[in-house]
Parts: sequence; C-alpha cells; structure tokens
Amino acid sequence: MDFGQALTQVKLGKSIKRQVWNGKNQFVYLIKGTDLQRWLHYGFGEYLGEPTITDALAIKTTSNQIQVGWLASQSDMLSNDWEVIE
Repeated sequence: MDFGQALTQVKLGKSIKRQVWNGKNQFVYLIKGTDLQRWLHYGFGEYLGEPTITDALAIKTTSNQIQVGWLASQSDMLSNDWEVIE
C-alpha cells in the first residue's frame, strides 16, 4: 500500500511498517494527544491559554526505543511497500 493508505490505517489505530526496513520489530503508530494529556495530567484548560497536546506519530526503533515525533522521509512517502502490522 502507499503512504496515504498506510496513514489512513494509522489514524484508525493500526501500526504500520515498510517491507524494506531492515530493522526487525520497527513500526510506526499514532499517539493521541488526548491520551498524552491524560497520562501527563496536563492540557485540560486549568488556566487561560493553556496549550493542548496534539496527536503525534511515533516509531518503535530497532534499539527498542520509542521516538515520538517521527517524520517520514521522501522515500517513505513515495514508496508502495507499506503494510499494516496485525
């Protein structure tokens, strides 16, 4: 599937990866801003002008770390080898 289709799946709560990624168990998923607000006990409008937390893509890396704020490369965006992790 292409990146647009894969991104749609992420928005539906699925995790995705590329077939050509050489790192095992590496995948991308969505972290909802509302979940972060609840976990951090922040962003509920307790004071005037308090910022809210937006949704963010995250990647589970080959070194078993979660990198929040993952950005797709041009190669990632133009490839057709995305798949949903079941």
